[in-house]
Parts: sequence; structure tokens; C-alpha cells
Amino acid sequence: MRLASIDIDENSLAAPSDQIEHERKVAIFDLIEKNSFTPEGAAEAGAEGPFDLRLALEDNRLVFDISGSGYVRKILLSLTPFKMMLRDYRMICESYYDALKNATPAQIESIDMGRRGVHNEGAELLTERLKGKIDIDHETSRRLFTLINALVRN
Repeated sequence: MRLASIDIDENSLAAPSDQIEHERKVAIFDLIEKNSFTPEGAAEAGAEGPFDLRLALEDNRLVFDISGSGYVRKILLSLTPFKMMLRDYRMICESYYDALKNATPAQIESIDMGRRGVHNEGAELLTERLKGKIDIDHETSRRLFTLINALVRN
């Protein structure tokens, strides 16, 4: 099963920086091109997908609003477990963007390796928090983590 579309609640977003807006657009494009997204109970309900996903923030919770093939489900996740990871990811991204301006290629590569490592940890945390609710693969989780960062960052 897979996602056909992804929408981010504009009311949840503040004006993003150019880098965040670019990351968000790339993540959405990549997710639509290739993803693995199986909501719990969809198969039993006869819903084979594809699904539409709307991401939003409500009362300090991340909202996954899923619909498609006669299937509708809203999943809420507390942001608390993500706060430290998102803060670390923001800090290392800022270092990376600063490094792109005046650091050596070796310094940029080192920071980028750290950035990818934190991004992977965030994706693993997301996969863990969605366990039993939505089955996703690692690449789908990474791209969703990017979108969550765009939501929470602003």
C-alpha cells in the first residue's frame, strides 16, 4: 500500500525559510514517487490504497489524517518524544547550511554525516511511534520526519 498525496495543514505552518520550504517540497515529491504506507486496519476494511495523508499540529500533537479507498482514520502522536530529536536536527541543519557558505569540503562532509545520522534516528523514532498504527519503510519514515521538522520548526 502507498500514499497518493500529502498535504500539510497551512494553518500549522509559519512562514518557512527557503531551505525548509525546499526540503519540504523535495520530501513530498520523493514520498509521492516512492513510499510504503500501510495504515493499520486498512486491509481488513478492504482498503487497498492509495491513501491521502494530511499532516497537521493540534494541541502539541502531530496529526496524521488518512483517507482513501473508503478508509478514514486520524492518528495523533504526542510531540514530546520528538522534541529533543527535532531540536538536535535543527541545530545540525543550521550548522550544515552555515558550513556550505565557507567551510572546506571535508568539514561539510563531516557535518552532513552527522546530519544524516540524526535524521536516521528521527526516522527510527517515528517508525517506532507509529508501530501498530501505520507500517512504513525506512525511506518513507525519513521523508515524513523531514515534513514533521518543517511543521514543528516554524
